[in-house]
Amino acid sequence: MGFFFEVAIGGLLAGVLYSLVALGFVLIFKASGVFNFAQGAMVLFAALSLVRLAEIMPFALALMLACAIMVGLAFAVERLILRPLVNQEGIILFMATIGLSFFLDGFGQAIWGSDIYILDFGVPKDPIFILESLFEGGILVNEFDIFAAVVAGVLVLVLATFFQKTRIGRALRAVADDHQAAQSIGIPLNQIWIIVWAVAGFVALVAGMVWGSKLGVQFSIALVALKALPVLILGGFTSVPGAIIGGLIIGTGEKLSEVFIGPLVGGGIESWFAYVVALLFLLVRPQGLFGERIIERV
Repeated sequence: MGFFFEVAIGGLLAGVLYSLVALGFVLIFKASGVFNFAQGAMVLFAALSLVRLAEIMPFALALMLACAIMVGLAFAVERLILRPLVNQEGIILFMATIGLSFFLDGFGQAIWGSDIYILDFGVPKDPIFILESLFEGGILVNEFDIFAAVVAGVLVLVLATFFQKTRIGRALRAVADDHQAAQSIGIPLNQIWIIVWAVAGFVALVAGMVWGSKLGVQFSIALVALKALPVLILGGFTSVPGAIIGGLIIGTGEKLSEVFIGPLVGGGIESWFAYVVALLFLLVRPQGLFGERIIERV
């Protein structure tokens, strides 16, 4: 039983990391209705900016400059992409984010380099044993994964409060429901887009710090976004808590299935488990566990 919980906890902690990337997708989709394919590239770009700046200045200053870069990116995206394409079809905006993704991948590596960079901000990564009084020998977990789980939890609380309790958060939700109606009551669409892309950039920076510290800052970080897609489908594209719950379910499910079912079928379940779960959810509940069901009356 102790080994089962050890695998499950390992899956939960891995799921938290998926959720960090999924949060960026949810923020932009919730506020603008745009599926931002470039979120993975934003994670890589933010992590590259931080790690290279930290080589020539104190880490705290590098972190502030990396935040400023992501805010500047939000301004550039609004001015150069979103404003010229306002009121265009969703598929056009989606294609624009694909172009942005490839641009950020190339531009980031052109100015910051394409090597693998070590990001260490002082959080210990040693394995420790917990719950030794409940299970013989205890349960082995990694200190860094616990730190990442705490960071993700705090981030979700802050974002949920921001969307539900603040004036800007309510404006973001109004823009998500109907752009034209929001504009008619005086909500500045352009400013809202800058805010939400800046917040998504900050979330990408946090995700880049966590993934970069765990795997090293390298091109494969951008591919983590692919694992966030089934998390979004499961949790719902418009739900911040859904991104977290979806990540926990996917992370736990893939670890348990790989360890306990994988040996029976030759292994490899972890690579496709999340996508099969997402496909099943699309068939029976396309809005996800916490997504908003849209009913159009004719």
